[in-house]
Amino acid sequence: MNTATDLLTSSLANFLNIYLLLIFVRILLSWFQTAGWAQQGMSYLSPITDPYLNIFRSFIPPLGGIDLSPILAIFSLQIISSLLTSF
Repeated sequence: MNTATDLLTSSLANFLNIYLLLIFVRILLSWFQTAGWAQQGMSYLSPITDPYLNIFRSFIPPLGGIDLSPILAIFSLQIISSLLTSF
């Protein structure tokens, strides 16, 4: 039973780390909005990452055109991932 729990927590932690990477890529692509290749990447990543980021955008609205909500979103994913790996 313990190995099943370990497998589940490590799988969930790995999923969160992959999702964290997708959020980082999404953030980097948003810096290159005028490039065609960035638009294509954003069209794939936006439906995956925006629902999670929108949760934090409701708490922290963009300030002067700068969206600070990904910082809180990344921070919370890292905390959850570290809690899962500490068990």
